[in-house]
Amino acid sequence: MNVGMRVRAGFLAALVVCVMLVSSFAVAQSVASIEVAGNRRVEIETIRSYFKADPGGRLDQAEIDDGLKALIETGLFQDVKISQTGGHLLVTVIENPVIGRIAFEGNKKIKDEQLTGEIQSKAQGTLSRPMVQSDAQRISEAYRHSGRYDVSVTPEIIEQPNNRVDLIFTIVEGEKTSVKSVEFIGNNAYSSYRLKDIIKTHESNLLSFLGGGDVYDPDRVEADRDLIRRFYLKNGFADVQVVAALTEYDPARKGFLVTFKIEEGQQYRVSSVNIQSSIPTLDGNDLRSFSRVSVGSLYNAEALEKTVEEMQIETSRRGYAFAVVRPRGDRNFEAHTVSITFAVDEGPRTYIERIDVRGNTRTRDYVIRREFDISEGDAYNRALVDRAERRLKNLDFFKSVKITTEPGSSSDRVILVVDLEEKSTGDFSVSGGYSTTDGPLAEVSVSERNFLGRGLFAKASVTYGEYARGASLSFVEPYLLDYRVALGLDLYYREQLANDYISYGTNTIGFSPRLGFALREDLSLQLRYSLYQQSITLPSTLDNCNNIPGPAFDPTPAYINSVDHGHDPTGNAQAGLLPGCLADGESSLPVRKELAGGPTLTSSVGYSLDYNTLDNTKNPTDGLLIDFKQDFAGVGGDVSYLKSAIDGKYYAPLVADIVGLVHVQAGTLNSVGNSQLRMLDQFQMGPNLVRGFAPNGIGPRDLTFYPYTGYGDALGGTKYWGASAELQMPFWFLPKEVGLKGAVYADAGSLWDYQGPTSWAATGEVNNSACKCAMVYDDSNIIRTSVGVGLIWQSPFGPLRFDYAIPITMGKYDIVQQFKFSGGTSF
Repeated sequence: MNVGMRVRAGFLAALVVCVMLVSSFAVAQSVASIEVAGNRRVEIETIRSYFKADPGGRLDQAEIDDGLKALIETGLFQDVKISQTGGHLLVTVIENPVIGRIAFEGNKKIKDEQLTGEIQSKAQGTLSRPMVQSDAQRISEAYRHSGRYDVSVTPEIIEQPNNRVDLIFTIVEGEKTSVKSVEFIGNNAYSSYRLKDIIKTHESNLLSFLGGGDVYDPDRVEADRDLIRRFYLKNGFADVQVVAALTEYDPARKGFLVTFKIEEGQQYRVSSVNIQSSIPTLDGNDLRSFSRVSVGSLYNAEALEKTVEEMQIETSRRGYAFAVVRPRGDRNFEAHTVSITFAVDEGPRTYIERIDVRGNTRTRDYVIRREFDISEGDAYNRALVDRAERRLKNLDFFKSVKITTEPGSSSDRVILVVDLEEKSTGDFSVSGGYSTTDGPLAEVSVSERNFLGRGLFAKASVTYGEYARGASLSFVEPYLLDYRVALGLDLYYREQLANDYISYGTNTIGFSPRLGFALREDLSLQLRYSLYQQSITLPSTLDNCNNIPGPAFDPTPAYINSVDHGHDPTGNAQAGLLPGCLADGESSLPVRKELAGGPTLTSSVGYSLDYNTLDNTKNPTDGLLIDFKQDFAGVGGDVSYLKSAIDGKYYAPLVADIVGLVHVQAGTLNSVGNSQLRMLDQFQMGPNLVRGFAPNGIGPRDLTFYPYTGYGDALGGTKYWGASAELQMPFWFLPKEVGLKGAVYADAGSLWDYQGPTSWAATGEVNNSACKCAMVYDDSNIIRTSVGVGLIWQSPFGPLRFDYAIPITMGKYDIVQQFKFSGGTSF
């Protein structure tokens, strides 16, 4: 054996002896004999508590190692060392400093409060350098979610006396990284233009600064994959897969290119619908009426989900609390059909132990819990849990809602965990708009969707315009007496001024309580009561009753109809004056009679029944919307009538992103008892019925002074109908994100049967050509028709629409207005 080998052998022998000595020493130690050095804030007993002795009260080497690791993992110490001194185990620690303050420098786009909520390091807490690095990454991630991918975050630790430090995060925010293009691969059934309507990610354009959809957000892109998949599943593509969402940064364009790769598969129709129940006392056919799926229709995964939900809820109501409804689809790949079977089985007997709500810092617990149709102790029902999650999302109180389950205290118990992230629910807006009917208009409003954290809605608004002014207060309690019934209350004041289309103004003040019921997700009922006082304002020049005679007036319809746009055929101005009160152009008899009668009080009860299957309430492309309403006035007050109206719109996608719209409407007004209808209660129609006509431009009209002025007050009617066919199409040569669409349409409709005042004893006016003072009016039931084109802009300033229509058929005294514009914005 050479010298080197002898040295190595001696070293190894000494090492073995040391290990044996340390081991024997360790075994001899107890927790109480551990000495601690270097601690300032952490108590000695706290440090000792991390060392766990064996049942004999002794510590071996493994337990000492475990204690060392546990101390390091607390994050309280920069360094921990263990050594032997004086026959005892010595634990020497160097404590981490305390954070005196945390500051952010360079942040302009994200406030300090938001960044403080993102990081884990806290003021007056212990400094952990790994945590500081993690916090820097969290801050960077927050900026990336707002589209700033070239952000840099540098943490700096500044030493202070008494083992304290200041933690400073220096941020260079960089510029926003936008989406420069969104492309689709594999989409044959739907154009890229149509699919861009489905997703939330948008390409940047000149107006992108008013929104945020063009900022690249990987979470949003991932959510878009699911939106595309659900869209295809809703439209019959049962095998669809959104294989990938590819994102690539283009340095030349300084933005991201997003590409969705889609495998559509075949489109399926439903060949049969069966319901099978394995529960002996439950006949599956009893649930058939709850099916939203019908034979021959396109396969629709959304309808399938709603069917499962409603069937499962119904079985629970019938006493089968643990019943589970599972859908199964058998595809026929050659015929492109799918046979659907709903299997009803007895599920596991699982109960809800409790419901834990997390993350609601402002919203009261009961506001969240009342969205559940199940409570603690009930049988676990996945369909009801999914419904509660959907309802919570629809509240629009939270950025995110997620309901998960955790094991309970036993195998048949589960805990529902509701994780929420709240968001701002208050809105302050200054809105402006313009229409050819009301002129310029401005509104200031303050609203709160979650008032006092109790789920209440409150809004106050003030409107001021050229011809319309007013103020309103609205309040809604969505759960009246803990029932899913919405109680609303509106207080309002409205002032409509005389304009080019009406000679008089109206003042209305009132209030209206209402109750809303959701009968189904697509069917709702509203009950309401209205009490309002209405009065007319009129310039004295239109209500002076001068009784200036006119020597050459022939009040017969033949004479009236012979006059060409107000020019007296005799050429004598005095010869054209009308005798009696209408000699110098007073307003219509019904208007002046209403003015003389003073304010009128209307007390009415009514209801509305709404059926809504639209795919999008703001920009619909498919679905049906029907609104039927009736109001009965006469529950007290000064007037009595029954007013009924129905309005239906049907949207259908056609070809090449063209959407068809069929719009029909009709209404009737009937007097009740012996009461006479007021002119103000009649239907007034114009472009809201047939485009191309002025407001109050069609229907019965006062002609008493019409030949001499070329206009007369619209009297309104008690019956109307209207029908419209419209094609809406995109401008394919423009980017989708611009939001412009064109429309071509044809309208038809009529308003007739005026049943208001036609005589006034106070002045002797009667609708009779033989009388000295005559009221002559036209009430021809003529079908008005028009054709036109429109420009629709879903702009960042709000929806805008421009229409140009040409009347084809019209009444002799109708007033034309070919161009119409309306729209508004919020700042």
